Amino acid sequence: MNQVTRVEHPLIEHHLCAVRDATTRPSEFRAAVHRLAMILGVRATEDLVTQPTKVSTPLCDTTGYTIACNVGIVPILRAGLGMVDPVLTLLPDAAVWHLGLYRNEETAEPVGYYDKLPRENAPNVALVVDPMLATGGSIDLVAGRLKQWGVDDIRVLSIIASQPGIDRLTRDYPDVRIFVAAIDPELNDRSFIVPGLGDAGDRIFDTPQDG
Repeated sequence: MNQVTRVEHPLIEHHLCAVRDATTRPSEFRAAVHRLAMILGVRATEDLVTQPTKVSTPLCDTTGYTIACNVGIVPILRAGLGMVDPVLTLLPDAAVWHLGLYRNEETAEPVGYYDKLPRENAPNVALVVDPMLATGGSIDLVAGRLKQWGVDDIRVLSIIASQPGIDRLTRDYPDVRIFVAAIDPELNDRSFIVPGLGDAGDRIFDTPQDG
C-alpha cells in the first residue's frame, strides 16, 4: 500500500478551484473545504476493520457490517477545525482530540501551545486533519506525539501538500499514511505552499491575512 495517496476525482478538481481562487468568499471557501474533506475521509477510511452484525429489516434478519476499531479525529488548531465536521459526518462516534500549534514566523517551525491528550485509551486509528501540509513540521510534531500516546495507525488528511513537506514526513515517519487532494511542487521564502491557496485558517475564519 502506498504511503502517499493523491485522491483523484472530478469533484476534487472542481472544488480545488474554489479553494485556490483568491476571490472565493469565506462561506464558499468553508463549503469547498467541507466537501474536499469528506471525499478525502471516504478514501482514507476505506480499509477500516469491520465486524459482522445482525440487522433486522422490515422483512427479515440479515447480516451487516459495522466499524470494529476506535477512531480519533485530531485537528491541528486552528485550520484543521474546518475539516472536523465532514469527517464526523462519516464517523459520528469518533472522538475528537485537539492539538494546538502555531508557526514561528522567523523559523517557520511549529510551536505547541495546547495538548489535552490523555495518558491512556489511545484510538486504534488517528485521522490527523489539516488543510495544508506545508513544511511538514506541524504534522511531524503531531505524529510524534500520537505515537508517544500509543497510536499505531496514523493517517493524515490534507487538501494541499507541498512536495518538500511530504518528503519530510515520509522520511521521518515511513508508516504514517497521507491522503491529499493536491501536491504542489514548492514553498516560497515564507514557507507557504506555491501555488497553494494562501492561509487556510484566515480564509476559513475570515480573519485578516498578512499580505
